[in-house]
Amino acid sequence: MKLALAQIDVRAADRDGNVERALDAIARAAADGADLVALPELWNVGYFAFEAYERRAEPLTGPTLTRLREAAREHDVALLAGSIVEDLAESAAAGEAVPDDDGLANTAVLFDADGERLAVYRKHHLFGYESAETRLLTPGEALPVVDLLGFRVAVTTCYDLRFPEQFRALADDGADLVLVPSAWPYPRVEHWRTLPRARAIENLSYVAAVNGSGSFEGTDLLGRSTVYDPWGTTVASAGDDPALVEARVDPERVAAVREEFPALLDRRDY
Repeated sequence: MKLALAQIDVRAADRDGNVERALDAIARAAADGADLVALPELWNVGYFAFEAYERRAEPLTGPTLTRLREAAREHDVALLAGSIVEDLAESAAAGEAVPDDDGLANTAVLFDADGERLAVYRKHHLFGYESAETRLLTPGEALPVVDLLGFRVAVTTCYDLRFPEQFRALADDGADLVLVPSAWPYPRVEHWRTLPRARAIENLSYVAAVNGSGSFEGTDLLGRSTVYDPWGTTVASAGDDPALVEARVDPERVAAVREEFPALLDRRDY
């Protein structure tokens, strides 16, 4: 399976431009043979544009996800639509299951190549360090793991990388490919290099961390979207400029590594 991480240029106050850049990246990845394309965290609004969250929030059936669903179908690719600021009240009114019937959430959605919604993941761990996320957003509750292109696929979001117990729970549910839409900024480059790699090593799974590129009121996203294999080896990566990070991933490799080095079988309860 060919995976493409769309490290797009995310600009505050440019939602239309962000959407067009995302659609262009999806089209280019599909033309290059991608089976699954992934977008970053809050790419349509900009993670650090906190004052715009409420104004730009949408339900799951809103215009951004509708356009991306159509793009998945048009280009015949599965698509992790990054994450958006979800209006939970509007989603609830449309009959969606939500963690709260009011407020906002940082919500990632996974579509298959027919545009069918496979999974909705709302960010569990809300970032409190110099961030308004904990004040503005409601954390998610569900940890979906779904079958896609031969993999058991799960989604986590950015700050979740710092909480290994979440990734272990996903591994226990069979996840062998974890997609991590992110908006990771400078200066924490070494954290970004280390955490997704560690999550891959300790769970013997692929971890694909897709970050944005761009600046927000003096905060720069560091890019470096990367795919790690079950040994923690870098399969493909980028610098801090916009890029498509493309990699071949194989569920049989996960099975082979777990058979060769069955560390998960040696766990003890504490």
